[in-house]
Formats: sequence, structure tokens, C-alpha cells
Amino acid sequence: MSNKMWGGRFSDQPAGIMAEINTSIDVDRKLFRQDIAASKAHAQMLARRGIISRQDAKRIVHGLDKILSEIAGGKFRFKRALEDIHMNVEARLADMIGPAAGRLHTARSRNDQVATDFRLWVRDTIDELDAQFADYQRALVQKALAHAATVMPGFTHLQTAQPVTFGHHLMAYVEMAQRDRGRFADARKRLNESPLGAAALAGTSFPLDRAMTAKNLKFDRPMANSLDAVSDRDFVLEALSAAAIASVHLSRFAEEIVIWTSPLVGFLKLSDQFTTGSSIMPQKRNPDAAELVRAKTGRIVGALSALLIVMKGLPLAYQKDMQEDKEGAMDALAALSLCIAAMAGMVRDMKPDAARMKAAAGEGYSTATDLADWLVRTLNMPFRKAHHVTGQIVAAAEREGVSLEKLPLAAMRKIAPAITKDVYKVLSVENSVASRKSFGGTAAANVTREAKKWQKRLGKRRRV
Repeated sequence: MSNKMWGGRFSDQPAGIMAEINTSIDVDRKLFRQDIAASKAHAQMLARRGIISRQDAKRIVHGLDKILSEIAGGKFRFKRALEDIHMNVEARLADMIGPAAGRLHTARSRNDQVATDFRLWVRDTIDELDAQFADYQRALVQKALAHAATVMPGFTHLQTAQPVTFGHHLMAYVEMAQRDRGRFADARKRLNESPLGAAALAGTSFPLDRAMTAKNLKFDRPMANSLDAVSDRDFVLEALSAAAIASVHLSRFAEEIVIWTSPLVGFLKLSDQFTTGSSIMPQKRNPDAAELVRAKTGRIVGALSALLIVMKGLPLAYQKDMQEDKEGAMDALAALSLCIAAMAGMVRDMKPDAARMKAAAGEGYSTATDLADWLVRTLNMPFRKAHHVTGQIVAAAEREGVSLEKLPLAAMRKIAPAITKDVYKVLSVENSVASRKSFGGTAAANVTREAKKWQKRLGKRRRV
């Protein structure tokens, strides 16, 4: 006969390949804590409603606690023939307490069971990721405070644009991480409804108290439609979407670390803790941690794409296709967790070369916009004309092979006779940075103020 947990209708064993493709225990065994928590809540509710006896419920809960201890302690023997975590736990419970174990599955199905377990797992994972993001933000804020006034070039098109500060650059990633946390928090809020009690797809004739199980599992409420409850995987898609965006943010920063640590740029150094060597070139120091963060983005984005493709053609309600919802998601969220930890470590480890950064900030006529703004403010020149005049002055400096602040006043006056020597006050990178005091600007005072705000906010160690 087939599987004893569901095989009453069947008289023959499934083909070997059928058993192989159908089995999910290698993946969903990770749901053991959530599966046992949901089963305990279900058993307690059944007893409260008089559907099973209190004595049976007590034995079931006690047995489930022992199974939890066995699995957590590595003493539990998972059986692939039992297909999934639900039937492995129930079979072991039957071994421990006998026929009473068979009452646990009253008024539920593996369909609502797995939907509940996976929601709980995703919720737990989001909470863990949120704590990691907060730690990453703290690392960024601490480094930004230390380098609020460290001048570096700001780039557009990877060309030197205007001087900024290293602290300001780091604080941009604090803002990105906060949006990432917000997306996960939104996903968590929407997923926090309980499918348990929806049974296979149509609900049940037993007088359940679904609000009780929802409350015991810290859900906000039970899901209102039984078809939706067992077939919805939006909660996974939303979490993966948030993960994909977050991984892109981390990858962008990782790419900058790779560029900045190159000897050709030399803005940063990473220690031996976050670099590796070459098997043939003894001089090499490779930023492999950053490169791997950059690479894992493909895995995370790929998991989102894969599940979207799985779900896009499925009619209601549950389909076995949904068994593919877990492996990619678990892998992707684990990869994101690893990436956040690696980035937080690299931020704390990195040592910027302030002199190299400052020198680079002055290259490429990066204070040209400051010159144009000075012409507008001081000479009342329309900005478009000031832009044109500045371009001519830059061209003159380029012909003479000097920076703007080294170009003689006489050379500037040939282009705009009204220019005075006061113009030199705005042409240094330090003065350029200090002048950017508008809200959100790069001035050191701004960076310090914002970093201290974030330091206070993150110090509370709660969802922010």
C-alpha cells in the first residue's frame, strides 16, 4: 500500500521517481518549530471547543514538546518516505502517544497547515532580518560620524561631479536600509493573518474557533476566505520582492567597495578579515566578501522571478506546484542575511584614505558648480549664462593645465571682467562641501546632525 498517512484510496506503491519528486522533507524540515507551534495551538483549540478530549489534547501537546526537543537536539530521524515535515511529526507523535495522535489532524489539512507554517517562518525570518538591518545601519552611522568631514568626490556617470563627504555617502545607505526595513515591515503586516482552520480549501463542518488559534500564534486575525487562505503565496512574493530590492542596495555598495579598494582608486582598505589572496599572485588582496555580496543578488532576484513564474498560472485553490515556494525563498532569505552581516562587517572594518579621497575630490574641476553659483549670487548673472561662462573658465584652466583655484584671476577676467578675487573662496573642495547646508546636503554639520539622530533612533533597538 502507499503512504499510510494518506494511502487508504491507493493499493500500490508510487513509482520511485514519483516518491522522489513528491518528497519535500529535505526542505520543509526547516519549518519544524513553526509546524509544532501551529499543531499545539490547533490541539488546544480542538479541546477548548470539545472536538477532542482535554486529555488527548494534553497528551498531544506533551508529545509535540518532546518532538521539538528531539529535532532541536539532532536526535530526530526524518523519514523521506513520509514526504514532509507534517507527516514526519505526526508519525513520530503516533509512535509516542498512540491512537490519540490521529485526532490532531481533525479539521485541518496539510494545505492550511503548510500555509500557516510558512507564514510563521517568513514572519520569524523578517524579524531576524530587521534586527540585522538595524545593526548594519548602526555600523554605517558610526562610520559616518567619524568621517562627517572627510572630503571625497561625488560621482555621476562615474565621473567626478561635486565634492561630498564620506560620511554623507555612507548615510545614503542608512536611508536605503530604512526603506528596506519598511518594505519588510509592510510585508509582515499583510502576512500576519492565519490560514489555520481553512482545511483543504472549503473550511470545515467542525465548530472551530479560528480566532483562538490566530491569537495563540500571534496572528492579527484569521484569513477570511478559505480558498485564499490555502492558495495565497503573496506573503512569500512580498518578502522576496523586499529582499530583491535590499540585495540590489547591498550590491551597489559592494560594487563601490570593489572600486574603491582597487589600487587604481585607493579610497579604502579592507583588512585580512574581509579579503583573500591569490593562489599564484602573492601580492594580491582581493575584496571577495564584497564581490560575493554583489553576486548573491542574482540568486535572490532569481528566487523572486522563479516563484512569480510558478504562481502566475495556478487556478484556485492549492496546487502541488506550491511546494516550490520554499526552497528558493529559504535560500534567498538566508543569502540576504549573510550579505547584510558581511556588509556590516566590512563597514566596521574599512579604513578610508582621507588624503587620497580629498585629492581625488579636487580633480575634474569638481567645484565648477560652485563657481557658477558664485556668479549668480555675486554678479546677479542668470544661471544659464553663468553655466556658459563657467564652462569657458574650465576650458581655460584645462588649456593651462591647472585647477580652477590655481587659475589666475586675470585669465578669468578675460572671460567675465566683473569677477573679483573673492571667487577663490568658493573654489576649494573644503569650502564647496561646507557650503552645502541645504536640508539633505553634504555639509559636515548636516552629516553629523543626521548621524546623531539615527544613532539615537537605532539605539532603541526596536522596529523603527
